[in-house]
Amino acid sequence: MAFHQRSISLPSRPLSKVEEELHSLEACVSSPSMTIEMVSDVLRRLGDIYSFIEEIMFLPSNQVCSSQQRKLLDGEMECSIELLDICNAMSEVFTELKAIIQDLRVSLRKGDDAIVQTKIQSYIRLVKKAKKHVKKTVKKVASDKEDCKIVKLLGKAREITTSLLESTMHFLSKQIEMPKLSLISKAFQKKNFVMCNEEQLQALECCIVDLDAGAGFLFRRLIQSRVTLLNILSL
Repeated sequence: MAFHQRSISLPSRPLSKVEEELHSLEACVSSPSMTIEMVSDVLRRLGDIYSFIEEIMFLPSNQVCSSQQRKLLDGEMECSIELLDICNAMSEVFTELKAIIQDLRVSLRKGDDAIVQTKIQSYIRLVKKAKKHVKKTVKKVASDKEDCKIVKLLGKAREITTSLLESTMHFLSKQIEMPKLSLISKAFQKKNFVMCNEEQLQALECCIVDLDAGAGFLFRRLIQSRVTLLNILSL
């Protein structure tokens, strides 16, 4: 009954507005001024985009699909699995990174140089592994260029999402780099470096918490979008 009620309602945002939002997000993600602190907000904006696209899916004109459109939507269903997989994987990575940083902060306070080195290496290895996973997925989710507005919108949103996640891993790889190990070694000789570095790690931990929340929000919206696609294909 709820599905029927939504199917006869008009979207709160017209198609042109959603396309405008997508272009805005695409420009934001590709901008040189993009920072890791901005990523969580963009993830949430992407989640909202999927909600707007879902509203368009509920238009009566989009409830009836041709055989070609169904084929395209079936392809979109496959791509949505890839995207859900990578979002879930990123959430797991954020959880692991947060644990590593917490251990690193404790080790810094204790002055345990060996553990500090080990935790830094763990951080770097995890981020590198995540970067490879994202790049592999980016290649798989090439956007469809066929004449189906829903597929076009979802394809563009998917491109932006994978591009954003790739940028996120790049940003995270720059937060703790091997060249900075020398600074951490000096930290054991100069206590003021320890305090500064620990503050940076605390800020990074908070940032990763925000990233995890943003990725979780997007994941839930992706699930709902997939359910809507299933409903349309089941008609």
